[in-house]
Amino acid sequence: MLKENRNTITILGEEIPLGASREINFNIAKLHTATKIEIPIIIERSKTPGPTILFSAGIHGDEINGVDIVRQLIARRINRPKRGTIICMPILNIFGFLSSKRAFPDGRDLNRVFPGSSNGSLASRVAHRLMHEIIPDVDLIIDFHTGGASRFNAAQIRIVRNQPELNDLARIFGAPFVLYSNHIGKSFRNACFQLGKPILLYEGGKSFFVDDNISKVGVEGVKRILAHYDMLHHRIKANPPKLPTVFIEESKWIRAKQSGMFKSIVKVNTKVKVDDVLGQITDPYGKVYHEVKTTLDGYVINVNEASLVYQGDALFHITKVVSD
Repeated sequence: MLKENRNTITILGEEIPLGASREINFNIAKLHTATKIEIPIIIERSKTPGPTILFSAGIHGDEINGVDIVRQLIARRINRPKRGTIICMPILNIFGFLSSKRAFPDGRDLNRVFPGSSNGSLASRVAHRLMHEIIPDVDLIIDFHTGGASRFNAAQIRIVRNQPELNDLARIFGAPFVLYSNHIGKSFRNACFQLGKPILLYEGGKSFFVDDNISKVGVEGVKRILAHYDMLHHRIKANPPKLPTVFIEESKWIRAKQSGMFKSIVKVNTKVKVDDVLGQITDPYGKVYHEVKTTLDGYVINVNEASLVYQGDALFHITKVVSD
């Protein structure tokens, strides 16, 4: 159960009462020119008490599809709650976003330094402030990610096993797939979980790319979560998902058996059977033609969209055992 009795919350040292709207700048560092680098945090509080939900994205600077989802929540005023509080952080890694890179300037992956340290690296210091000055007053986090470069993920929620509350929230969100995924050490998800903060991780699309459908699934999922907590404003409607969510118990990568020019002939969300042809690998000289086939029944939840691949490259992520 999420808390509902906070008349005042404190974000980065600033007390925010019920009914207030705030945009607070998270000052994370200065450039060599002494120019401040700040992350805007948009906070909307209803006059009626309720849960506090954080929507975050851009923990990796190249994952802009998640940034677009949180942007839409703000632009469409979905972040103005009927009750409770909504906090939006569209870009956690502003350095990577500006430079079109995944990591921080110190070379560290922000999502591998949590809970951070006040005396550590730049990335570690940002993680520490996030965990100590923002997360304490938050009841639920939904963090938006994408697939890696050229690897297009189907819209999916990632959670750990044996957590009934997360199972229920994932079903309410209504993404096409829920993938059980263990926590990674020093990740944001793991750090929040260790504090007893429920967190849903949304994956969809690929790096450096905004896909309208992936954004739509994310926005609609948020609306359903807000409606579940009676936080969605009455002028905004939450639509039920078109299909039931598939919970993925196990999955497997289909890898390239040889190097060459690669072309996929299936898309994410496709249901396949053993020996179905998924794509083809050829060479520039017309001498090689290799069909990539699935070795199991299931759904395609990730497709490598690279034109050139090497032997051993992951091409397709296929669910192995599913339960609706």
